[in-house]
Amino acid sequence: MGEPINPEAWMWYYKNIGNERCPIVDTFWQTETGGHMITPLPGATPLVPGSCTLPLPGIMAAIVDETGQDVPNGSGGILVVKRPWPAMIRTIWGDPERFKKSYFPEELGGKLYLAGDGSIRDKDTGYFTIMGRIDDVLNVSGHRMGTMEIESALVANPLVAEAAVVGRPDDMTGEAICAFVVLKRARPSGDEAVKLAAELRNWVGKEIGPIAKPKDIRFGDNLPKTRSGKIMRRLLRSLAKGEEITQDTSTLENPAILEQLKQAQ
Repeated sequence: MGEPINPEAWMWYYKNIGNERCPIVDTFWQTETGGHMITPLPGATPLVPGSCTLPLPGIMAAIVDETGQDVPNGSGGILVVKRPWPAMIRTIWGDPERFKKSYFPEELGGKLYLAGDGSIRDKDTGYFTIMGRIDDVLNVSGHRMGTMEIESALVANPLVAEAAVVGRPDDMTGEAICAFVVLKRARPSGDEAVKLAAELRNWVGKEIGPIAKPKDIRFGDNLPKTRSGKIMRRLLRSLAKGEEITQDTSTLENPAILEQLKQAQ
């Protein structure tokens, strides 16, 4: 999987593609892991929309804090693997020090494989849900939230077709939540956009809680994506911060959307 799948997309796929008969194998893995790490076993593992469920036998996945200490189930943190496995990455060619710093950082004790993703485990089932890349886990007034959680709340609104959430620095809360939203109808402007943004903030507040309300909501005709359909979040982060786009945009399918979203602030 390139990004976590939100529960709404999961249910749509399950109902419309699988006719509620075919299990969705929602996996966590990386090129570096050499294969699937956390995944349901088709027909054997009870499914939960948006969750990749449990590690495969022999995979000692865990969730830790910034110092490498385990966090209790129900609390979000950093996804790691505690023990080696046969297919794991061995080194980076010609740069073993970079390998150690990137995948076994001293900040976590130097012995935990850092996947680079945030995750949370269910209190009752122990199921893992991937929250997104660590960069996509927001810290708002001391509350850790995955961008996927906020995006899922937004797309649950009947007016919203698609949403992407990023963070930007904020003097009051540490990070502020910025949402880029595509509606199922024409893009609003002026007072209509202000009114709809307020409605969506309240919607998210009811779905998750007041702490999750986006501070900034911008409407666009679509989102900046690669030709393979992946949202280019690094560009959205720059837009949210008010920075000029200096990154490589050669893989961007729809360059004009950047100016539209910039003007939408």
